[in-house]
Amino acid sequence: MPFQPRRTMTLVAAVAAASTLTGVGAAQAEPVSSPPPGGTPCLEGAPAEPTCISGTLADGTPYQFVVPSDWNGTVVVALDFAPSGERQALTQRLLDDGVARGGTTRDVTGWDIRGAIDNQAEALARFEEAYGPARHAIASGNSMGGFVAAGTAQVHPDVFDAAVPFCGGLGGSVAQWNQKLDTVFVLERLIAPGLPVIDIPEDIEAARRLWFDALGEAQQTPEGRARIALAAAIGQVPAWGALPDRTPTPRPGDRDVEALQEGAYLALAGGPLPYMGQAMSSRRAIMEVVGGNPSWNTGVDYEDQLRSADPALRRAVRELYREADLDLRADLGTLADAPRVAADPAAVERFAEGIVFDGDPEILVLNVSNIGDQISTVAQDGYYADTVRRSGANPLFRQVWVESVGHCAFSLGEQEAALQTMFDRLESGHWPSTNPRSLNERARALDSAGPARFITYDPPRFNRPYGG
Repeated sequence: MPFQPRRTMTLVAAVAAASTLTGVGAAQAEPVSSPPPGGTPCLEGAPAEPTCISGTLADGTPYQFVVPSDWNGTVVVALDFAPSGERQALTQRLLDDGVARGGTTRDVTGWDIRGAIDNQAEALARFEEAYGPARHAIASGNSMGGFVAAGTAQVHPDVFDAAVPFCGGLGGSVAQWNQKLDTVFVLERLIAPGLPVIDIPEDIEAARRLWFDALGEAQQTPEGRARIALAAAIGQVPAWGALPDRTPTPRPGDRDVEALQEGAYLALAGGPLPYMGQAMSSRRAIMEVVGGNPSWNTGVDYEDQLRSADPALRRAVRELYREADLDLRADLGTLADAPRVAADPAAVERFAEGIVFDGDPEILVLNVSNIGDQISTVAQDGYYADTVRRSGANPLFRQVWVESVGHCAFSLGEQEAALQTMFDRLESGHWPSTNPRSLNERARALDSAGPARFITYDPPRFNRPYGG
C-alpha cells in the first residue's frame, strides 16, 4: 500500500498527564535540510555533526534523541535508548544516513508494558516539539523494546508510521508468561521439587543459584538430561544454546540427540542469559507490578503440548527416555496428576493491559527474530504472525528470521538491513524483497565484516495463546 501520512490526533491524557501530545499531519515533500532550534551540539567529532535533546517524561522516565545535521525526516524511537544509546554503533550508522534515533529507558516502567508503550508516543512528541514534524516515525527496539515497539504499533498507529520489533517474543504479556510457567513447572515437578516456580523469594540470586545447581546436577545423569529435554520441548525452548562466555555453538542437526539435549540445557541454565535466570527475576518483578499471579496451568494437557513440540526435540526426548530406561508416559502422568497453579483474575486483567496483540496493527510492521533465542521464543513470534494473517492485515506485515543463537543475537548489518528495508517500504509505498537472499545481500553491503544469516524458517505452533 502507498505511504499514508500519520493522522493529526491528540493523544489521550493517560499518555502524558502533564501535556497534550499531537501526531503529525501530511508528510513533507522534501527531507528536512536542518533541524530547527531545540537541540544542542553533541558527539563532538562525529561526521554527522549531530545535536541532542534529553529530558524527563511525565512519569519520570528519561528520554534522549540524537539528530544529524542533515536529518532526512526519519526518526527511530526505541525503549532502552536512554541514557547512552547515542554511542551505539547502530546509532552512528543511522546518523550517517541522515536518520535520527532516540527513545526512553525501562528503569521507571519496568514490566509496566502499557506505560512503556505510551512513553514512546510521549517521547516522540517531545522530539517533534524540538525538531518539528517527522516525515517517518518508526518504533523499534530489542527484547522488551521489541515487545514495546509492536505494542506501540497497535496502541498508537495515529502517532507512528511503522514498527520494526527485534526479538520481542510477541505472544502477548499473559501468553508469554504462561508459556514460561509451563517450562518451570515441569522442571520443578520432575527434577527439583520445592524450588520456586511462582512465588519467587526476595533473594532472587539465591533462587537462581538453587535452580542452576539443580539443573547442572541433573545434566550429569541420563535421567536428568531426558527430563531437561522434556521441559524444553513442552515449554518450546530452543534446543540450541550459547556457552556461558557467549561463544555460539553450532546449530544442532535434527537427528543429533546429544547436541539437541545439550542445546536445551544451555538455553535453560548454561548460557550467558539463561532462561531460568529471567524466569526468577522477571516473574517476581511482574507479580509486584500487577499485584498477584497472572499465570496459570489449570486445564493444561502437557502430553498434548509435547505432541505439538518441535519435531526434532520431540524425537530426541523419546530417544533420551529410552536411553535412560525411563517411562515417558509415567512422567507425563506425574505432570497430569500434579496440583496446578491458578491465576489471580485481577492480576491477569492488569497484566493483559500490558498488551494482548490483536493482529491488527494498522501501520507497517517488520518483525525480526533469531531462531536460537532462549528468552523470546520463536513460537511466540510465529503466533503474532498468525494473528496478523487472521485479521487480514498481512499486506502491512513482514516477518523475517535469523539463524543465530542467544537472546537478540543480531549483527549490526542484520539490524541495519531490517531498518533500511522499512525505510524503503515507507518511501516507495511497496515492500522491497524480504526473502533471505535479498536481506543477506543488503546486510553484507552494509557491514561486510559481520555475519548475514537471514533464513527461511517455519516456527512451531504456539502452545499457550491468550486472546484476552
